[in-house]
Amino acid sequence: MNMRNQWPVLPIVAGLASGLLTGCGSQSGGSGSDGSHVVVGMSDDVLATDPASGYDPGSWLLFNNVFQSLLSFPKGGTEPQPEAAEACSFTDTQTKVYQCTLKDGLKFSNGDPLTAEDVKFSFDRMLKINDAAGPAIMFPMLDTVETPNDKTVVFKLKVPDATFPSKIASGAGSIVDHRQYDANGLRKDGQAVGSGPYKLDSFGKEKAVFSVNENYKGTAEVKNSGVTLKFFHGDQTALKQALLDDKVDIAYRGLAAGDIADIDQQDDSKGVHVIEGSSAEVQHLVFNMDDPVAGKLGVRKAIAYLLDRDALIKEVYQDTATPLYSIIPAGIAGHNTAFFDTYGARPSKAKAVAALRADGITGKVKLTLWSTPSRYGPATDQELRAIAAQLNASGLFEADVQSVPFDQYEKDIAEGKYGVYVKGWVPDYPDADNFTAPFFGKGNVLSNNYTNSIITGSLIPRTAAQSNRAATDKEFGQLQDIVAEQLPVLPVWQAKQYAVVRDGVYGLEYCLDASTVFRFWQLSKG
Repeated sequence: MNMRNQWPVLPIVAGLASGLLTGCGSQSGGSGSDGSHVVVGMSDDVLATDPASGYDPGSWLLFNNVFQSLLSFPKGGTEPQPEAAEACSFTDTQTKVYQCTLKDGLKFSNGDPLTAEDVKFSFDRMLKINDAAGPAIMFPMLDTVETPNDKTVVFKLKVPDATFPSKIASGAGSIVDHRQYDANGLRKDGQAVGSGPYKLDSFGKEKAVFSVNENYKGTAEVKNSGVTLKFFHGDQTALKQALLDDKVDIAYRGLAAGDIADIDQQDDSKGVHVIEGSSAEVQHLVFNMDDPVAGKLGVRKAIAYLLDRDALIKEVYQDTATPLYSIIPAGIAGHNTAFFDTYGARPSKAKAVAALRADGITGKVKLTLWSTPSRYGPATDQELRAIAAQLNASGLFEADVQSVPFDQYEKDIAEGKYGVYVKGWVPDYPDADNFTAPFFGKGNVLSNNYTNSIITGSLIPRTAAQSNRAATDKEFGQLQDIVAEQLPVLPVWQAKQYAVVRDGVYGLEYCLDASTVFRFWQLSKG
């Protein structure tokens, strides 16, 4: 998840996957589980158990397993399919009225019936609370939610939005029991009542324990008897050791690149194996367009011509990422290679010199690259130092790096104090819209003073209104070409996805795809 205003991108190997797998879940209840209990370790925290608040990868992992949404992403798929709903569709030609019919016999884990009233309550509550750390920011287009009967929900939108189904299929669409949640405030007891495949039995600082929800009715086929999620609070070394000591079955998020490489090179005697996938997590350099140095197109072009992504990824991330040449990552429909086409993959000092001279710049460019390790992982500072070294090696720049805590970092960016800074992104949903509208639309999260009337006035609205997502490729291609030409951001890398499992643990490959959903129900132990 992005999460839009917060950008909680984690260390490189913590990315959310975009590798495509085939198949989708079969219709089944939650009582078919006959496997063993699975223990998953991760270095992330779960910041919330209440869906009106949580807007971070750890919290959405919990939501996707404890709560149902009207729609969900099948394993390997990026098109949302019915989950709590029997069917959903736009009922108008403008993609402004979206209607869902619920399945029969839905129940929450406590036995309460789930009806249209609960769906309306969940969305109304989220928007009313409008928690600063919550997902309400994803729904500025939502006007009203109506319930003509117990099984029908009608969403009326202020503006056309063909990506609305993907948004409600995410963790932001979690349905809560209206009898168990306050319409005006967040739940504070660390408990959760949902209708998903699992019940949350306990939640504490060290672990969360989940058991199978016997009342579940949906598409997930549960293959274990429950899951324990152990928290390592950013301690990557402890997570690795717990895996090697057989204290966890899976290390999902937060292993350092060096640890991944170390484990991958060990022989099979340790009984652990690295599972690799690609990811939709991305990282960019961002340029403040009002900055006296970075605001010059020649400076930005020179940086684009000098950046050696391959060397950077090899040196800093030990090949646990891939070079990124567009703002829309590979694996997401609409992706192109605009930055590769414009600036190439190999550094060119001659082209960098020409770009600077064309802007009247003849001396060395003094530049500070701003970083924050507390949000994007400890390798971020090393990455920015490597980029500064590449620029300085050309003889055209005198670049240094400054690293500050995240709170100060965000405040300074908002005040326009930085010329060049790093930003990362984990998507809310697997659509090109989620890599463009948040960056370049009204009130965008970059705070870099970039505006383009073609992007905001034409391309973003047109792509948002197009229900046939394949028909948006041309507009998204045009948008990416504009960004490559004007350079408000410079894409650097796209993450790979890594998790490590012990012998006899299966199903992890079905938890790592572009939907960003980690499916507990796919895990089993032989």
